[in-house]
Amino acid sequence: MRHLAAVAVALFIACFVAGPAMADDGSPSSFTITDSRIKESSGLAASHLHKGIYWTHNDSGDGPYVYAVDSATGRTVATVTMRGVGTPRDVEAISIGPDDQIYVGDIGDNLDGAWDHVWIYRFPEPAQLKDMTVTATQYVVRYQDGARNAESLMIDPKTGRAYIISKNENGGGLYAGPQKLSASGVNIFRRIADIPLWATDAAFSPDGTRLAVRGYFGGLMYRWSGGAPHKIGDLDVPIQQQGESVTFTPDGRALMYGSEGKDSDVTRKNLSGDDLPDSVTSASASASAGTGASGSSPSQPTASDGTSTRNVTVGAVTLAAVVALLVAARRLRRGR
Repeated sequence: MRHLAAVAVALFIACFVAGPAMADDGSPSSFTITDSRIKESSGLAASHLHKGIYWTHNDSGDGPYVYAVDSATGRTVATVTMRGVGTPRDVEAISIGPDDQIYVGDIGDNLDGAWDHVWIYRFPEPAQLKDMTVTATQYVVRYQDGARNAESLMIDPKTGRAYIISKNENGGGLYAGPQKLSASGVNIFRRIADIPLWATDAAFSPDGTRLAVRGYFGGLMYRWSGGAPHKIGDLDVPIQQQGESVTFTPDGRALMYGSEGKDSDVTRKNLSGDDLPDSVTSASASASAGTGASGSSPSQPTASDGTSTRNVTVGAVTLAAVVALLVAARRLRRGR
């Protein structure tokens, strides 16, 4: 009887700790950045060329470095050093454009408007993941209504236009850059909308139909159309040590939230309802229409952090079977 009880416990534990929780696309639902050099991860962008890779960087004081982190292990697999950009002051954001160009926003201003200009740097996403030095293009940025602090840089995945959201405790503004950035002149960013949030980062969905904005304690989702944001509602932002970054997963079905600090966590949160980009809902509708009521079974349900509920279901069934086995064995012993 004790042996059967031990087997029951072992099977129950195995159902839940056999391996890391995985998202439907095969990537970890969350991961920890383990590189000791990355102590102030302040931006996050999902790679366009390398599955499971997320690009990040430190806040002010680190230098012209961008890191490629493997979400399967949390380890840095490539360090890119930017040359030709001078000495970065306060790097706060990163985004990838429709042409697989990485844009880095040196747009922070801890003195809240002391600098009359900030910078954006651009370089092609490397085809190979290895340590390298690249020549980056530098753009000078000014705001039409005066200098301000900002931590959110977004590149429209369809038009390639750059946008910045200013950071203010009482809410900031959404600023649109020129249709095409100029490396030879000053790029004026003009305010086109209010953002009622103390924004620390923002990101467009891969199809360009959603704009997610996060802060320390909350977030907002917008529908993006006609070059303007239209509010949908609040986001389920995880509690983190110092929430500094956000990006969509490559399939657009979830948001990845990052934080500052040593061994900082990046947490996945699945999206649903109107928060899902149009391309995702259209694909789901097409799939449902193709299978019909008698078609294949629906996709595996997931928890709010993107993990599959399959492990929980299997665990419950297995435990029930083992309990039934124990009860039957006990009855046999009593009948002897």
